[in-house]
Amino acid sequence: MAWSTRQLADLAGTTVKTVRHYHRMGLLKLPDRAPNGYKQYQTTHFVRLLQIKRLTELGLSLAQIRAMGSADEEPDEAIRVLDAELAGTIERLQRIRAELAVILEYRVPLDTPVPFGPVAEGLSERDRALLTVFSGVLKDDALDDLRQLMTEVTEGKAEDEFYHLPADTDDATIEAVARHLAESIRRSQARFPWMADPGAAATHSPGFTEAAIGSAFAELFNTAQLKALARAQALIEETEPPGRREP
Repeated sequence: MAWSTRQLADLAGTTVKTVRHYHRMGLLKLPDRAPNGYKQYQTTHFVRLLQIKRLTELGLSLAQIRAMGSADEEPDEAIRVLDAELAGTIERLQRIRAELAVILEYRVPLDTPVPFGPVAEGLSERDRALLTVFSGVLKDDALDDLRQLMTEVTEGKAEDEFYHLPADTDDATIEAVARHLAESIRRSQARFPWMADPGAAATHSPGFTEAAIGSAFAELFNTAQLKALARAQALIEETEPPGRREP
């Protein structure tokens, strides 16, 4: 018995367009033609079409199916590749579900980096942008340290003074805020040494990480805040033991 392209597609539960696509990809051999020019598909074509359908249902791409060759060849390698891909997909989906659970629990915006979900309530758009940069360039341990510090920040601390500095703040006020900020930074660096050298906690090259963080601060904070931050860093360097100073 022979079938037309339409009949074969209907039997296999697919479309004529799909059958023709399989021909172009070399997945399905072209059949002989009748004297009138119509294709005549045989049982071997029907079996092959069902095999392709089964393999695609298992998750194999058409390129992988083509690489496997004929149905009687062992598809072990393709199956191992597919299994590894599925394992990666499952892991990714599980991670996404865990992240969504944090977002739902703490009612935070979707763009909030997951490590900061528990402390994200009330964060400004600028804060979330800065944390997003940190989450993209710092290791997980460093992000945990930052989250810990955020849980300890209260109104009236140096960080609060710094965040609320207007752009037109006078130099005397900037100096006072910088001194408070320097003390706070010293305490944080004593607890978490990587903060004195963010490149040590980088997921990329140290230079790339420091440049990314520097650019973020330059774009997200105003002139007075940047002056206070620079002055605080200068004060820290002035009081560092000689052996710890960079050459």
